[in-house]
Amino acid sequence: MAMTKIYIVYYSTWGHVATLAEEIKKGADSVDGVEATIWQVAETLPEDVLGKMSAAVKKDHPVISGKQLVDADGILFGFPSRFGMMAAQMKALFDSTGGLWSRQALAGKPAGFFFALGTQGGGQEETALTAVSQLAHHAMVFVPIGSTFGAKMFDMDEVMCCSPYGACTFAGADGRSRKPSEVELQMAEHQGKYFAAIAKKLKMGAVGV
Repeated sequence: MAMTKIYIVYYSTWGHVATLAEEIKKGADSVDGVEATIWQVAETLPEDVLGKMSAAVKKDHPVISGKQLVDADGILFGFPSRFGMMAAQMKALFDSTGGLWSRQALAGKPAGFFFALGTQGGGQEETALTAVSQLAHHAMVFVPIGSTFGAKMFDMDEVMCCSPYGACTFAGADGRSRKPSEVELQMAEHQGKYFAAIAKKLKMGAVGV
């Protein structure tokens, strides 16, 4: 049977979301028969603005176009939160998919989210819920992780971002001073494995129809 292709598509300003993407890939790659690829979306800010923001140097992951999304069997989208919504760079990718929408070319594909927030009041639920609208118009199947990560999600001994909507991390009020914790990284890896297994099952089911 052909490999199940998982695309991990992200935008990252200070590297937090990129770090989660790499952990997610580890989890997805651990599922037999799955091939995971990390992509980043195009930057929309000028270099001088990024320099003033002290933005992180971009990883060498390839830049994806909207039309390439059709090649995936499942897609995880990662982005920083901007006032409770996905960053404009990720929204620009979705805005470029009008042709795919008109053909419903992404219909039935499983998809999920992972994200970074500044603080605990940064909009964990709001960011995910506003992003779901993009999937709905494409008739994609939203796959959250719920509480499948287990007891670590409910540990109150440390500050951590563990959302049933998807893996996440806090970056600090300045957007960059805090790095993903060990638990947050573990949850990202778990999401990759969990999502990949579901995408594989859905592909196998589609082949058997």
